[in-house]
Amino acid sequence: MVSLLIVEDDKNLRVLLTKKLSETYNVDAAESGEEAERKLSENYYDIVLLDIKLPDMDGLELLKKYSLNGIKFIVITGYGDIRTAITSVKYGAYDFIQKPFNFDLLDVTIKKALKEKNLEEENRALKNFLFKGKIEGYLLETRNPKFREVLETARMVADVEAPILIRGETGVGKEVLARYIHKISSRRDKPFVVVDCTAIPEHLFESELFGYEKGAFTGANQRKLGLVEIANNGTLFFDEIGDMPFSVQAKLLRFVETKKFRRVGGLKDLEVDVKIICATNKNLEELIKEGKFREDLYYRINTIELEIPPLRERKEDIPLLVEFFLKKYRKKIKNETLIELMNYSWEGNVRELKNVIERACLLSTDIYIDEAICLKRKNISCIEKMMEKLPTLEELEKMYLAFLYKRFNGNIDKIAETLGCSRRTVFRKLKSLRERYSDLKDTTFTR
Repeated sequence: MVSLLIVEDDKNLRVLLTKKLSETYNVDAAESGEEAERKLSENYYDIVLLDIKLPDMDGLELLKKYSLNGIKFIVITGYGDIRTAITSVKYGAYDFIQKPFNFDLLDVTIKKALKEKNLEEENRALKNFLFKGKIEGYLLETRNPKFREVLETARMVADVEAPILIRGETGVGKEVLARYIHKISSRRDKPFVVVDCTAIPEHLFESELFGYEKGAFTGANQRKLGLVEIANNGTLFFDEIGDMPFSVQAKLLRFVETKKFRRVGGLKDLEVDVKIICATNKNLEELIKEGKFREDLYYRINTIELEIPPLRERKEDIPLLVEFFLKKYRKKIKNETLIELMNYSWEGNVRELKNVIERACLLSTDIYIDEAICLKRKNISCIEKMMEKLPTLEELEKMYLAFLYKRFNGNIDKIAETLGCSRRTVFRKLKSLRERYSDLKDTTFTR
């Protein structure tokens, strides 16, 4: 419930405001600046109705001191003038109301202040959490019948409220599919929030997920929104749900069933509207047998199941993916190399393929990346792969200089530092290579 503090030395007005506003808000009151300061230090308030003329201090001093804590101050005074209003706003007041005032006007002002406060909290929290774990998009086109069926099912259930469980090996693109479902749903303009179950320490999981109230524990200096609250009206994605601590699973089960939760240290249940999508690369059925995953939670999150096939089972998609990854670097690949890629096992799936192509694009000094492709074959290292054609010293120098140039975005100082030579030497060698090789003609150098 919204907490509101009334700071007013006029007893009749203080009692009247308290009685009127208590119908809607959790109201506390103070008759002096000293009492107000004590209450502000000990408790958390969303809104403060502040009288400027107090018996023991100027109300503007309170405003100046506490407005930076996220509290919305509405200044109320019988000594209103333009200068006072300007000073109040300068010190952080949300609005300025002059006595006598209309209660309807005050109610509207309080509601507007609360709305702005909630938006500020949400924006602040979104900056910290919304894009955690965000990855670049993969191509969601396929020639594989099994994966095509998965995508068609995803489109059918995008606006279904039931939870979705996405299964698949590491690197197949489970989060990409979850983002795709969000993007084509009616929630597309609302938050997509990732809960990385492998990255949050067990003792922090509950507070990160559900948030906490001020004073809930040591260091909780102000209220913090949890990930479920940030995702309101949007999509909440639990990445690698199989790694969620067992101690948290019971509370997540209740949330999945009711969409209700309680902040750590809170006394009231809150409700949100979120689409829940979970992903795992583990066998949840085996985890249930081992006592590491709740069976009731499993059945709640597994209403709709989508399983992404590994890349080795949809090799017909490899040419599509390679072309997609090459576009960023404007590079090409030869057919014989493409066939080699299609015959590779890809234990890391699409993520491994993306890594191989991008690394080859950075290492290649030619428009074709074939010579820089390095697959983890048995008994052959990446260096041996590069040296198979016995390059000359000049070719090795060109390859390394071109790699450093791209690595440091043409920064001559960094290239010289890495090579252990002077800037003049780097300029001379790059100039010589640029005159000799067409693919370096358009390069420009920086400090």
